[in-house]
Amino acid sequence: MRLFGGGNQNSWTHHLILKVANIIGAIFVMGGNVYTVISPWDVYYSGKETYFTPASWSFFVWPLIHMLILGTCIYQFSGRGKEVIIERIGWKLPLLDFLNAMYIYSWTIQEYRYGLVFIIFAVSVVAQIYNDVKERQLRNFCDEVFLHLPFSLYHGWTVCLIFMSAFEAFGVNALTEPADVWTKVAVFGSLALLQVVDFSYAYSAIEGDLPACLAITWYLFAVVVQQSPERSPFVHYSTLGFAIFSLCWVMRCLIGLELKYRGRRNRLGFGEETSRLLGGH
Repeated sequence: MRLFGGGNQNSWTHHLILKVANIIGAIFVMGGNVYTVISPWDVYYSGKETYFTPASWSFFVWPLIHMLILGTCIYQFSGRGKEVIIERIGWKLPLLDFLNAMYIYSWTIQEYRYGLVFIIFAVSVVAQIYNDVKERQLRNFCDEVFLHLPFSLYHGWTVCLIFMSAFEAFGVNALTEPADVWTKVAVFGSLALLQVVDFSYAYSAIEGDLPACLAITWYLFAVVVQQSPERSPFVHYSTLGFAIFSLCWVMRCLIGLELKYRGRRNRLGFGEETSRLLGGH
């Protein structure tokens, strides 16, 4: 007779190396992001500034993502967490941590082309994890918070970082050079592509993908703040227009969530007739 009634497959020690790797990777990447803030290099203010660089406060989305990933690492010890994180996602999460750490390091030492390569690979891995999570039906609140929310934010935010890194690798320095025609075309094209991605998030399901849409909207408004009209009126007002337009996709997700919640209530028998029986009007 087993003391806790569980077999070896359900033991917390099952796949222990992978579980430990997930925890160490999450802590290591979080530490790397903290170091970029407190380091003497002051990378948020001394790095290359382009016409697609967001305000420095936008990067505070990273601590939120990392805290949620730490929650994911704790959730992996539950039965449901093991089913998705260990058996479905597997070693892709430690790989994502490694690629993210290399991106942070490359960005910190201002090797922007290497950073672009690492963030592209990181987005490809997080996209696989994102699809793994979406293929599994979310069953409870913990699934929403520790599976869907962190990787939706992660995916939406890192997609934005691809564009930022591309401008850092190949774009002009906004502090020393004016925005020429090609820079304006690149900015407008990047904004249009982000809207396409935002649209795909909003219509990826009935309820859309609110966290990913919010990540892109957050980034766009941060670019609006950083790129003042004095520096380039075209960049500022183009980004402002696309940022406001991106709010439409956020609203689409909110409406979808309301419709999904209302449909769930009806399936559970909490429709209008039930409300009348309970004294509703």
